[in-house]
Amino acid sequence: MPSRSLIALVALLVAAALLPASATASSSFIGSFSKVEEVGSTVPENGDQNPYGIVNVTRSTGSLVAGDILISNFNNAGMPPNGNQQGRGTTLVQVSPSGGKPKLFAEIKAEELHPACPGGVGLTTALTILPGGFVVVGSLPTENGEAKTAKFAGCLIVLNSDGHPVETISGGPINGPWDMTSVVSGKNGQGGNSQGGNSQGGNSQGEDGGGSSATLFVTNVLNGTVAAGGEVVEEGTVVRIRLQLGHGAPKVTAMDVIGEGFPERTDPSALVVGPTGVGLARDGTLYVADTDESRIAAIPNALRRTTPLGGAGNTIAKGGFLMGPLGMTLAPNGDIVTANAGNGNLVETTPSGAEFQPVDTGAGAGGLFGLTVAPHATGVYFVNDTENTLDLLH
Repeated sequence: MPSRSLIALVALLVAAALLPASATASSSFIGSFSKVEEVGSTVPENGDQNPYGIVNVTRSTGSLVAGDILISNFNNAGMPPNGNQQGRGTTLVQVSPSGGKPKLFAEIKAEELHPACPGGVGLTTALTILPGGFVVVGSLPTENGEAKTAKFAGCLIVLNSDGHPVETISGGPINGPWDMTSVVSGKNGQGGNSQGGNSQGGNSQGEDGGGSSATLFVTNVLNGTVAAGGEVVEEGTVVRIRLQLGHGAPKVTAMDVIGEGFPERTDPSALVVGPTGVGLARDGTLYVADTDESRIAAIPNALRRTTPLGGAGNTIAKGGFLMGPLGMTLAPNGDIVTANAGNGNLVETTPSGAEFQPVDTGAGAGGLFGLTVAPHATGVYFVNDTENTLDLLH
């Protein structure tokens, strides 16, 4: 019969196995910061609210101001029943790191889009800036803010550096574009600067501001979701879109599904729950925030793969400190930083699945969405959609 000390040791080992894997605190990126500070409001003059997407502006072009943070609003103005409706926000604003009133970059009107965006305009977390100052933002529109009216596939809207729409990308596998990251390739075929943004690479203006092509990775959450009436369907996708740059607006050259089988469902308070944040690592692995399963997934060889990876990708981490991860960015050390919908925490996870102690932003449950590493890695910017503010962890 085993001794009591041996039984106790076995019990401790079993208990430890059930806890999330931990990493050395000294190597944590977000663990080096301790202060959360409000930078400024994200509400423009038209009153749009519920900030979702976020991206650093690294180069002044047209109306874009280097050093500012560009933010998309998902809800319209006012109070229910006719206001604060999800999927009806139409504005992009710039907020200066020094605070102050947000500057309107664009107010997008459905009738000004050519070709038209299926369903209209309801800006999502999908947001990036490409060379030449072209801004790409996702649209998942509703008629009245309720999930049952999200019956249209939506689109990606391309704006020039002055905030005027120049192109609409829709059709094919685009169906409820929810979040996005991008990478730019130069003439030599090498990847450009894939930093910042709501999902590592959200602002991919390139190391030299140029590049002959770009690749978007877009999560989609409306494949059979509305028809399921709140039940989970495993039909969420990640779509890779190739763009040719130069000589006017970016042009689509290819559009392929590279990941599928992600769980998604409608939700009374969140509208849709499904695959959200994405981040492209230097080794070509695309990380995906699987919100419904509180999980981080990986799609290897995302830039070059020719067939979609099924089963919602490969699991990197699940549960532990993850509670409905939404926005994602990659830290300078290569770790994955996600924003929890469930409790307002930021969670840092290593590519091997180990976790650091989370950081409480004070935003509370439902308060977080997009986030991005601040320039020079001095902190993490994130939107607080409970307060309609841009905040900084530093």
